[in-house]
Amino acid sequence: MTAFTLYAPFSPAGDQPAAIRQLVRGLDDGLTDQVLLGVTGSGKTFTMAQIIQETQRPALVLAPNKTLAAQLYEEMKAFFPDNAVEYFVSYYDYYQPEAYVPKTDTFIEKDSSINEQIDRMRHAATRALFERRDCVIVASVSCIYGIGSKEDYMAMTCDLNKGQTLDRQALIQRLVELQYTRNDIAFTRGCFRVRGDTIELFPSHMDDRAWRFSLFGDELEDIAEFDPLTGQKFERLDGVRIYANSHYVTPGPTIKQAIKQIKADLKTRLADLESQGKLLEAQRLNQRTSFDLEMLEATGMCQGIENYSRYLTGRAPGEPPPTLIEYLPDDAIMFLDESHVMVPQLRAMYNGDRARKATLVEYGFRVPAALDNRPLKFD
Repeated sequence: MTAFTLYAPFSPAGDQPAAIRQLVRGLDDGLTDQVLLGVTGSGKTFTMAQIIQETQRPALVLAPNKTLAAQLYEEMKAFFPDNAVEYFVSYYDYYQPEAYVPKTDTFIEKDSSINEQIDRMRHAATRALFERRDCVIVASVSCIYGIGSKEDYMAMTCDLNKGQTLDRQALIQRLVELQYTRNDIAFTRGCFRVRGDTIELFPSHMDDRAWRFSLFGDELEDIAEFDPLTGQKFERLDGVRIYANSHYVTPGPTIKQAIKQIKADLKTRLADLESQGKLLEAQRLNQRTSFDLEMLEATGMCQGIENYSRYLTGRAPGEPPPTLIEYLPDDAIMFLDESHVMVPQLRAMYNGDRARKATLVEYGFRVPAALDNRPLKFD
């Protein structure tokens, strides 16, 4: 296991040594909440880095927005160049949430634009949490939104080792289940291509490396890491673990069970709407949900799948959705930077999301379970 090693051209000074000792002592004593006070430029980030090195525990550093998160990420990368410092923020360049305005009878369809580079960094962050202890995740407050079950994400990993017996068609099918797209022409992140007995994969967490699996009959003869642009081979590997191309990936049996539960709850909700004389809302809900269920049965995905996350993760009504925080080890330290800004922000995020979803449910655009696809509450 790699230890945290802090590199800095200076040492703690002024009030920093006493603050570091006191905070570390509090962590050792099991205190759940501590406050570090300091003016701008007083070295609070350096103090956080010192605490991480002293305790040798994984850490999550939360910032109120992407700009501050990026600044903290760069600083932490400089302090811990030999360790896994990862970046986890919202991957949307543009995001218009689904909404309904009753006053004008206007439905606004969800629209978004995903930043591929940030999506890659999110996958790299969750992978690091599974594979390393020397891990610092710098995140924005958007990490309190659901990202899919940790258990399902781990269950859908695929381990491949050199020399193992492997059917070519079975591997292709497995990659499709992991939400990778076959594209034999444009080889980009999240895609794979097939050339005879050779399958090349561009993993979700990598930027400039891809993997080549060479089969000889039913044997995995060779695994190589190469440059997807030039084809230059970097090294041969004994084995790799392939993580899903989406955090919302779900095993087949779980989807089947979820579909049964959604149908049962839909039937109850339709009866409720019809008893209130809301026939238009009932017809709308039945049509939209039935289409989503058909897509789930056929492909394992549908637009707005996050609205069914309660069923897919086996949670009870009212339970919080799985978030990045559940991916953290039990002994991880959480730092809230600029907490005087962040705490009110957390409350506002929950209340705003709740008001929008309640309108969608009331007017038959979503089943009531959509209310449980929400950001975490601070309380």
